[in-house]
Amino acid sequence: MTADNTPTGLPADIRLDGLGLVLREWTADDLPVMVELFDDPQVDHWTPLRSPFDLAAAHAYLDKAHHNRIEGHRLQLAITTDGYEPKGEILLARTGDHGRGAELAYAVGPRHRRQRLATRAVQLITTYAYDVLAMKQVILRIAHHNQASTAVARSAGFELTDSEPITREGSLHPLHTWRHPDDAQAAADTIS
Repeated sequence: MTADNTPTGLPADIRLDGLGLVLREWTADDLPVMVELFDDPQVDHWTPLRSPFDLAAAHAYLDKAHHNRIEGHRLQLAITTDGYEPKGEILLARTGDHGRGAELAYAVGPRHRRQRLATRAVQLITTYAYDVLAMKQVILRIAHHNQASTAVARSAGFELTDSEPITREGSLHPLHTWRHPDDAQAAADTIS
């Protein structure tokens, strides 16, 4: 672990390889592909990204992603199978006390769905969150009727909690919390 792995920093130049995926940083060269991936009715309906998602929106999104990354708040990585062509995005946002929790979010472009890309990306970044970033908890927040995301959560090993649904600015639906069973709270529940 480097000094950048403190709660206020994130490692530079993250590239995660595994499960047939390469998760990598977005670049300016990806802007046209971001439009193709995110200007989609399903992305508009289930995520805070609104349609039309054009080049201007993609540029603003990339700038905000880079700013949040520098500030140590979140990682937004392109999901690829070859290290080059983005097929979606996986996002890790710091949460909880001292930034030792992680909330994940993901979106996969319409042409690339039904290939288990989101499930594999969630599994890969969950392992990274625990093993490299020393996160104590990894969660997902999913709208109840979002069957595709619910299937990803289950397939990636997450469990629906009894927590009250939350509402969030930019979300059209109340969000239910899913917890990864390897988190510290799950361990504490088992001991008590």
